[in-house]
Amino acid sequence: MMLINSEWSGKPSFRALPVSEACPYVECIFDPESKVFVVISKVKRNTLQMLPKLDEYGVPVTGAKGNKQDRHKLEVFQEYYISDADSIKSLIDLIVINKDFDYLSFMNS
Repeated sequence: MMLINSEWSGKPSFRALPVSEACPYVECIFDPESKVFVVISKVKRNTLQMLPKLDEYGVPVTGAKGNKQDRHKLEVFQEYYISDADSIKSLIDLIVINKDFDYLSFMNS
């Protein structure tokens, strides 16, 4: 994976992007506000989500209490949340090719 400059919720951050098809991750994102590194893997899982109920024209159906919702089974990528700074550093050292990228400045600000 390769680290790049990025933005998260309007704040400077960094991401890791895969550089080959063999990479087991879709992407990694650092949230500078919560100091959490989110790893999105290629492993898929099923989850139940409540989504707006739509009519035949694709418009949300409303009721007395607002929009009606339906439960749908969705296939999503497995996510991992790492909040320990040492664990984040260890993972980055293990998976990235541009180890000289200054990601620590984002973690310490």
